[in-house]
Amino acid sequence: MSLNTAHVNGGVLIHSGECILLFSEDVTLDFSGTDTQAMKGNKTGRIYLTTHRMIFTNNKQNDALLSFSFPFITLHDVELEQPVFGANYLKGKVRAQSNGNWIGEAKFKIVFKKGGCIDFAQAMLKAVSMASRNASGDVPPPYSAPTGPWYQAPPPAYAPNGYYGWIPPTNAFPDQPPPNSVFMTDMPPPYPGINPGYTGYAGPGAAGYANPGATPPGGAPAQPPPAGFAPPPMMNGGGPAGAAGFTPNGLSSSKLFQMLNR
Repeated sequence: MSLNTAHVNGGVLIHSGECILLFSEDVTLDFSGTDTQAMKGNKTGRIYLTTHRMIFTNNKQNDALLSFSFPFITLHDVELEQPVFGANYLKGKVRAQSNGNWIGEAKFKIVFKKGGCIDFAQAMLKAVSMASRNASGDVPPPYSAPTGPWYQAPPPAYAPNGYYGWIPPTNAFPDQPPPNSVFMTDMPPPYPGINPGYTGYAGPGAAGYANPGATPPGGAPAQPPPAGFAPPPMMNGGGPAGAAGFTPNGLSSSKLFQMLNR
């Protein structure tokens, strides 16, 4: 998990070959159990479920925390809470990644103020399970910052059609991110996701996506990497790094799995 590595120009920044499955506005994010000052206090913003991770972007642009990346491999003890009073929420623990702008482990709580928490949790559990099948037995190479530009992502990056017979519950989350708020780099995700073919290194461009070496889609001007943008390596020594440690068991053995399968 990394701090302030998934945003640019007030929008979200994703990897080449990564797709946004679900999007929800007006969620709140709280952390506990960490001394990182940027993670203190209640944050309100948007949540994205992608083929590889969750991403939170902050509505408050002068906050010390502008974005937060939750790769599936860094999550554990995730639970769904349904209080008698108040909105449903997800809670769990997340481990820091090397060079991810914070260290250690933290507890998180994500409240869905407009509903949809159960549908989101079901989709995340499915995505984690599918992604675990594509994990390599070898430790992926260290992650490095993109050397190429970022650019406006084409619509397939935030309007997926489904994966291997599974369709994300867009009926519960019908809204899509504004097209001018989704950006992409040419670097592939440094961790496995739903799509097969994870390699851990940059390729010429994922199928169905424009290669940033050519003219960016829609005439959007290519841009250099944003200031301070330093995506992290795979994992530090305290967490799982390969297929042996990357399974959905941290989710399926939790209350989340039990509640969703009653």
